[in-house]
Amino acid sequence: MRALGLDLGSKRIGVAISDSDGALAMPIEVLQRSGDRQREHREIAALVEEWEAEIVVVGLPYNMDGSVGPQAKKYLAETKVLGDTLDVPVVPYDERLTTVSAERSLMEQQMKADARRRVVDKVAAAVMLQAWLDGGMPRD
Repeated sequence: MRALGLDLGSKRIGVAISDSDGALAMPIEVLQRSGDRQREHREIAALVEEWEAEIVVVGLPYNMDGSVGPQAKKYLAETKVLGDTLDVPVVPYDERLTTVSAERSLMEQQMKADARRRVVDKVAAAVMLQAWLDGGMPRD
């Protein structure tokens, strides 16, 4: 199963894709937030079609204690809208610490700060998507 992973942010959306076997996640793109939510969702729909994704996994920034804070509530609402918009299932998944993990990985590769900022969101999306794949692809 090919899955598209999204790391939603207020300024950017990191995007990752899995291979068709659902074994490996790869960062592919960073979408810039335009302020036009419908346009952003059309861009995501185009990526779903282009990559022939069968499911979209949206990272949710739960609090460290597992509770749902304001940011997670905001992105849960967007996940619901995406689910109503796209022709494939859209599922939320815990993304705690994925950006930290992505940032550390990029620092270990000695990337400069400007270069890291350009890619960290899609790398975080890949980290989250890989965790979802490794976790047995839960749908709730």
